[in-house]
Amino acid sequence: MDKLNFLTAGMPLSSDPANYEGAFKTLEDMNLDGLELEFVRGVRMAKSSFDIVKANSDKFVITAHGPFYINLNSQEPDKIEASIKRIIETAQMSSAVGAYSITYHAAFYMGESKDEVFEKVVKRTAEIISVLEDENIDIWVRPETTGKGTQWGDIDEIINLSKEFKQVLPCVDFSHLHARSCGEFNTYDEFCLILEKMEKSLGRRALDNFHGHLAGIDYGAKGEKKHLNLTDSDMNYKDLMKALKKFDVKGALVCESPNIETDCKLIKEYYLSL
Repeated sequence: MDKLNFLTAGMPLSSDPANYEGAFKTLEDMNLDGLELEFVRGVRMAKSSFDIVKANSDKFVITAHGPFYINLNSQEPDKIEASIKRIIETAQMSSAVGAYSITYHAAFYMGESKDEVFEKVVKRTAEIISVLEDENIDIWVRPETTGKGTQWGDIDEIINLSKEFKQVLPCVDFSHLHARSCGEFNTYDEFCLILEKMEKSLGRRALDNFHGHLAGIDYGAKGEKKHLNLTDSDMNYKDLMKALKKFDVKGALVCESPNIETDCKLIKEYYLSL
């Protein structure tokens, strides 16, 4: 990556026609850089969609979000196996269309300690990476920072997992970090601390091959409630853009606001104005 790219979470709402052909035309018209494939309800794609995405992967940056039904710390072995399979399938499909990176919510604590869950996530991530290596699938695999205290995935846990595997790096959802902490991680200095921690712990490659999420967010004592448009929230996107610019972050920032492309254009234009 030679710059920070701004992506929509799924097809832009204004895509006309409402398919991938229309989506890429809308992205081009709005001067946006790509999109995140939303496999949140299953890793499925029609052959016609597959062909269009693959044909556009040289021009646009493509990332993918794995299914929501993933828990590498499930108490049921069959659900663990299904979770591993879903992450592998996300990587297989995404690699086949020319995507840069995949992300997913990795696990829940299920009443266990952070250390216990970390060890299980490491073990099960090793199984995933082993399969991908055997199949020569070279794509970034990224557990995402999560928005609730019941979910495994604070910034330190994601960084520490990334230390274990060359193919794993964080997906930093800044809105989730803000919600998870009930209002922290929302100042220029705090954004800089996140990026500084990543660079110190994982090297410059973590900032040169970045994948992040941003949206407005509603939260309470238990963390994330729902996504909001940026101007309807307290999410301090302007200082985040300043921090990303300061650290010369390169890669993909995916906008997950309900208005998708409107906020994506908002943050890109503000970033370019700095």
